[in-house]
Amino acid sequence: MSVSPVKRQKMESVLDQLKHHTTVVADTGDFNAIDEYKPLDATTNPSLILAAAQMPAYQELVDDAVAYGKKLGGSEEEQIKNASDKLFVLFGAEILKRIPGRVSTEVDARLSFDKEGMIQRARRLIDLYKEAGISKERILIKLTSTWEGIQAGKVLEAEHGIHCNMTLLFSFAQAVACAEAGVTLISPFVGRILDWYVANGEKKSYEPSEDPGVKSVTKIYNYYKKFGYKTIVMGASFRNTGEIKALTGCDYLTISPKLLAELSKEYVKLTPTLSVKEAQACELEKIHLDEKAFRWHHNEDQMAVEKLSDGIRKFAADAIKLERMLKERMFSAENGK
Repeated sequence: MSVSPVKRQKMESVLDQLKHHTTVVADTGDFNAIDEYKPLDATTNPSLILAAAQMPAYQELVDDAVAYGKKLGGSEEEQIKNASDKLFVLFGAEILKRIPGRVSTEVDARLSFDKEGMIQRARRLIDLYKEAGISKERILIKLTSTWEGIQAGKVLEAEHGIHCNMTLLFSFAQAVACAEAGVTLISPFVGRILDWYVANGEKKSYEPSEDPGVKSVTKIYNYYKKFGYKTIVMGASFRNTGEIKALTGCDYLTISPKLLAELSKEYVKLTPTLSVKEAQACELEKIHLDEKAFRWHHNEDQMAVEKLSDGIRKFAADAIKLERMLKERMFSAENGK
């Protein structure tokens, strides 16, 4: 339904209305998009940083990261790893100049099954932020929602006061384990769940309220609110604005610049669909998952198993591409190429 120009002047855009009910987070490494849509928080991942690092506007940050890696010295591999970590932190630091809240910075997906490796890398990233004069209170460390990742998050939160954002979350089992671990925030992936059902089922399109990703996040939100878990639910990975509107009222939603733009140009009344009151009245039962139960319940969800492994592979592949780019910058000249 179109809205008359006169009414439109009085009415807020869907994006502005959404901000009354949900904390809006920008899913990007592009500073211009952050300046334009003024989110509270921002999230990054290896794919977003890889894309941003190839833009002409951000070459100074890449050069700074390269110089940092070389300055620390060590083997070629160590220099590249240090440059890569520094680049993530440099992007995060720049983003924090533009937002009032927190930025999410991701631990290498290749450590997804290495609890101690994730803890060490997370602490390293926090140290780099500290060197840049940024408090750990403004950082969310992103960890893969494997059993090992969730347990790493538990240690980082309880023993080091480091806030964690559990990413690549597709199953209810992952969500329950994250809540029990006491992590700060989870990022259930709405669009990638939809992708799987479209690719593997007869149905090729869904109404927003019937979207499998929307239903997954709704169930997780209701479970957390019913049983008083403090972990924030942040819907992520959206394919269309219908999914976003169907999750109005969710704690946080992290949204790409493309969909933020669409929401900012849309003028219809937005009604919250999720609420603590309704969640507390739902019929979900509380469950506890130890490692064996977690692995079994997660394994029973074919979509979640396939999307988790696919997500790890894709983030790892982009981390490798980013390292190759840094390697070329750092060593091609001295090798006479």
